[in-house]
Amino acid sequence: MASTRRSMPVALLGSILWWMIWPVITFFIAPIVIVTSVFSSMSAYKVALYWSNFSVWSMTVLCGLKYQVEGRENIPDYAGFIIMSKHQSTWETLALSFILPPHLWVFKRELLWVPFFGWALWAIRPIAINRSSEVSSLEQVIEQSTKRMAQGMNIMIFPEGTRVPAGTKKRYKTGGSLLAEKTGKPILPVAHNAGHFWPRAGFIKQAGLITIRIGPLITTSDKSAEEINFEVENWIETQQAELDQDAVTQLADN
Repeated sequence: MASTRRSMPVALLGSILWWMIWPVITFFIAPIVIVTSVFSSMSAYKVALYWSNFSVWSMTVLCGLKYQVEGRENIPDYAGFIIMSKHQSTWETLALSFILPPHLWVFKRELLWVPFFGWALWAIRPIAINRSSEVSSLEQVIEQSTKRMAQGMNIMIFPEGTRVPAGTKKRYKTGGSLLAEKTGKPILPVAHNAGHFWPRAGFIKQAGLITIRIGPLITTSDKSAEEINFEVENWIETQQAELDQDAVTQLADN
């Protein structure tokens, strides 16, 4: 693979420009998303997709951060399934919003308090949970997600519960698997290596080619939550080993 690595001054300049533009765009698009939500949360979601697309596109232009998608053929042509994805950075939350069919995220409710960004999130009616109690949080996820899927919406869950630095993993929590066990809905597993190019809490974005790998649907009928969780974790982490190595190779190729 030809090197896409940029010198540190160039990478820094591109990142500075992106961080200057992104908040401004967020400031202007958030009120539009909120106003549009008066008509429906789906209308607000569609407007928010313009923001996500611009965010990723501008990162490509300014930071040289491109992406490719493998496994699009595995995406169902119907609604009402669960997506379980690796969570390494903010990049995948932006990109997956328009790469995959419309879906709602499960995340901590504190994000709704972030000015403009959080308010726009509220407008699309996500599943925001209170993490003060793990048992209570799990009940919230299952109750709200079941209701939304019955309405024809897909649900995005990060099984490790938070952003995890690239090349590492945390215990896969059972919330998504319990939801699948109770509803019988299939799971679409997703792996990627975005965290190598936009590290957690990182300011500088490295140029490169992110790979998003979408796996075959995992059926959940007649399986326990433990069996489902094991199958999801096994698929994602097996793919991660390959994708992480590809990213490391890219970044070392000068």
